[in-house]
Amino acid sequence: MTYILAIDQGTTSTRAIVFDGAMTSVFQAQQEFTQHFPKSGWVEHDPQDLWDSTVATCHEAIAGAGILASQIAGIGITNQRETVIVWDKLTGEPIHNAIVWQDRRTADQCRHLREAGHEAMITARTGLLLDPYFSSTKLAWILDNFDGARTRAAKGELLFGTVDSFLVWKLTGGAVHATDATNAARTMLYDIHKGRWSQTICDLLDIPMQMLPQVKDCAADFGQTLPKLFSSEIPIYGVAGDQQAATIGQACFEPGMLKSTYGTGCFALLNTGDTPVQSDHRLLTTIAYQLDGKPTYALEGSIFVAGAVVQWLRDGLQIIGDAAETQALAESADPHQNVVLVPAFVGLGAPYWNPDCRGAAFGLTRSTGPAEMAKAALESVGYQTRDLLDAMSADWQMEGVQPILRIDGGMSASDWAMQFLSDIIAAPVDRPMIHETTALGVAWLAGMRAGIYPDQHSFAASWARETRFTPTMDADLRDAKYASWKKAVQATLSY
Repeated sequence: MTYILAIDQGTTSTRAIVFDGAMTSVFQAQQEFTQHFPKSGWVEHDPQDLWDSTVATCHEAIAGAGILASQIAGIGITNQRETVIVWDKLTGEPIHNAIVWQDRRTADQCRHLREAGHEAMITARTGLLLDPYFSSTKLAWILDNFDGARTRAAKGELLFGTVDSFLVWKLTGGAVHATDATNAARTMLYDIHKGRWSQTICDLLDIPMQMLPQVKDCAADFGQTLPKLFSSEIPIYGVAGDQQAATIGQACFEPGMLKSTYGTGCFALLNTGDTPVQSDHRLLTTIAYQLDGKPTYALEGSIFVAGAVVQWLRDGLQIIGDAAETQALAESADPHQNVVLVPAFVGLGAPYWNPDCRGAAFGLTRSTGPAEMAKAALESVGYQTRDLLDAMSADWQMEGVQPILRIDGGMSASDWAMQFLSDIIAAPVDRPMIHETTALGVAWLAGMRAGIYPDQHSFAASWARETRFTPTMDADLRDAKYASWKKAVQATLSY
């Protein structure tokens, strides 16, 4: 039998999953790694942790599946997007920790660029807004804060990459310095219309273009792994940023199809076909995937805190021991208390894009307890998703399309949270049979390139629904609850 190995390098853990020829998960391994918070609003990873956990989980998955590396037809890599690594081309040693997508240290630089009138140009080329979320200002910060870094980069001594590029470089022993179009599109350095790095933006930020990776299709030849890593060379045939990989795994290949992934953050993508739609409501225009040199575009809304709000209940407030406890707590909450939590722990993403505001809770009483806080935390994810979908609906409408949201990610396992989501957006919510859609998406890319998985149409036809959540909430109650949320957001932004 022939297999595919999917590497899913996420924000808090790395997973490796072996899929068989029928696209069924055979075995998966997972390893968490340390999060570093040097200052308030700063988030870093040790790149060595990312690499070590990748190699370790790959070995564990291959062994657990009971196969040989020589039976693997290809590797697919999906990754946390926007996270920045700069490393020495000769030694492979990073010159600084990875600066994570959640990091807000470049908020002032973004503000200065915006005040100088550069945002319109950047948005026109990249589809993105000037926000510290994206890679470019993080990269500029590293070059600014290490003596000689820019000079070394200009000489070709330093390389830049998002996590996918770093892993490809390490897996191939430095033979390949490349990324795919979906990750490039999140750097705020890539012209999504012309399909190339923007010299104008690189000049603006004083970033030497010599350090940027080659940009390839999502399904392409990214080189071979070193034989010593897995006792056999394995071709790397697929790369996509995690949210785009989930879009592929959910088979959202037609314009109007919509998916939302609930991991650390929440990311909703709406397929707009071969037309890049510029948002009037502060959403992002991005590349959903690129095959055979042809990009397919999407509107994206990014929420910084989704599953992370449940981690906060566990690690910050310490009112739960496990994420699964939130459902029972929410069900037991006092229905007469209208507690609203705005989880702006690292600012607010779309459609507000305010990196400076911080979280707040409203409606607290003497009887507010863990149950009410858990309910408010889960509801906050539904409210934020509605913010995104309302903005998408205003930006792009397709006659005759019934909006159905396909969901995935760890938080999608909560029936209570997903029922509230359906209620607050007043639309059906579909949870697929295969929950690991991010890994599945990149596995399909690699398997399709290797010639063992079906084409795009047949893959889409194989998508199967596990559960459909349909709205049951009274319309007046829905409107009242969402109005409370909007007031709470405005108060948080104002504070």
